[in-house]
Amino acid sequence: VMPGMSGQELVARLRTLRPGLKILYMSGYTDDAIIHHGILGPGAGFLQKPFGPNTLAQKVAEMVEGE
Repeated sequence: VMPGMSGQELVARLRTLRPGLKILYMSGYTDDAIIHHGILGPGAGFLQKPFGPNTLAQKVAEMVEGE
């Protein structure tokens, strides 16, 4: 949870500047909870905390390859 704005608000602001921006959400909540609340939009990925550097690198590579 970020102070001052939600992750969705940050994404909306960033996408006004870079419409094709890939988004990778990271949360301690389960992916089921995130999906259920409609947080993940098109072109967004998700990593559940905790995760290691190899998992992060793999997810980023997947998102870049999916262009």
